[in-house]
Parts: sequence; structure tokens; C-alpha cells
Amino acid sequence: MINIENVTKSYVKGKKSIDGLNLEINNGEIFGFLGPNGAGKTTTIKMITGILNPDEGDILIDGKSIQKEPIEAKKNFGFVPDSPDMFLKLKGIEYLNFLADIYEIPNEVRKERIENLTKKFEIYENLNAEIQSYSHGMRQKIVICGVLLNNPKNWILDEPMTGLDPKSSYDLKEMMREHSKKGNTVFFSTHVLEVAEKLCDRVGIINKGKLVFVGTFEEMKNKFKENTSLEELFLEITENEK
Repeated sequence: MINIENVTKSYVKGKKSIDGLNLEINNGEIFGFLGPNGAGKTTTIKMITGILNPDEGDILIDGKSIQKEPIEAKKNFGFVPDSPDMFLKLKGIEYLNFLADIYEIPNEVRKERIENLTKKFEIYENLNAEIQSYSHGMRQKIVICGVLLNNPKNWILDEPMTGLDPKSSYDLKEMMREHSKKGNTVFFSTHVLEVAEKLCDRVGIINKGKLVFVGTFEEMKNKFKENTSLEELFLEITENEK
């Protein structure tokens, strides 16, 4: 479970990038975080994961404050950032073992998980090559494999399907469904509204740092307009907030 409690963030004095954000993402659900470019999605995710500190408010991961108990909170989630360009000089297997060391995953357990995950995402044969030689999609896959190694209860994914081929995208979506069915939390941002409509239990729409809607697609239709697509509703909601 992820609780965002009255969080505010400003990059420029007097201009709030995130303005009094309150949001609860429950166990057992896939939650889609939507919004136009520059609306505050990535800033919010960076505060959830402890990369940025909020100016006000707090964020709890399974009851652990990301500010007051950062190590304990970070043990409870896995994070896929919006860019996979990291640790490029490491070989794929070195990167995965590095993460396994951080999370203190025993050798036999990590070996099985690395093999299973990398075969599922079809990069097993590339593990002895440096990550800088990977395509964008392969880099995305190795980052996702690294995040899932520790089997974290809460998945926090920033545009996770970007660069993935159709099969890998399908596999990841199925894994997200399986993860939530086990009572875990999946929180992800996306610009692909069709994916959000088909995959999410609930969505939140942020615009200009403010949360303008939280609920199911059906609730959105009932509140704003019947017999229309998520894309049309999204455009209407965000345009009305200008």
C-alpha cells in the first residue's frame, strides 16, 4: 500500500509543481497515473521513491515513511524509472548480481530468478554483454528484471512499456495482473490510455500538479460523460482544468 499525504513540491519559489497531493493506492490493485507532459507524474514518482523530498507532507510505503525510515521503506518497493540508461559499463549479469547483492538475495535463489526473468524477457543470451551495447528495449528489459529480482510487494513503474516489443509488453502486463491478484500493489504512469483502460483497477489524473480525478473508468464516465473513450474523457478533464 502507498499513501501520499498532503504532499507539496516547488522547484521555483511561489510556483507549486505538486500542490497538496493526497492519494491512497491499495493492496491488490493496479493503479494508473495519468496526466499531460509536465503535469507532475514523474515528480510524484521521484518523491514516492525518495529521489526527491517533498516540501510538505509525507509518503508511506506499507506504513514506512520514505523520509523518516528511507531504508525500510525502500525494501518494500521496486522502481522502474522512465529512462533505462544506467550502469552502462556493466555487463547485464554484473548489473543483476549487483542488485541481488544489495537486496541480499542468496546465490541459489538469485541464479534461478535471474534465469527465469531474463528468459521470459528474452535477454538471457545477452547477459555477458555490456549494457551500453543493448538496444533501448533491451535496456528497459534488464532494468525490469533487476527490479523484480527481489520480488517487491509494491511495484512503482514510470512508463514501463516504453521501448518494449509487443511480446515483452504483453508479458509485463500479465505479470502486473498476477502481482496484484496476490494482494500486492502496482502503481504505474503511462501515456498509453488504451493500456490504462484495459489494465487498471483505478486511475488518477494529475494536471498542473493537482489531482483532478481518482476512480474507476466507469466512475469517470458517470461523472463526466457516458459512451465515450478514456482518451476523450482524459482530454475533456485536462482541458477543463486549464
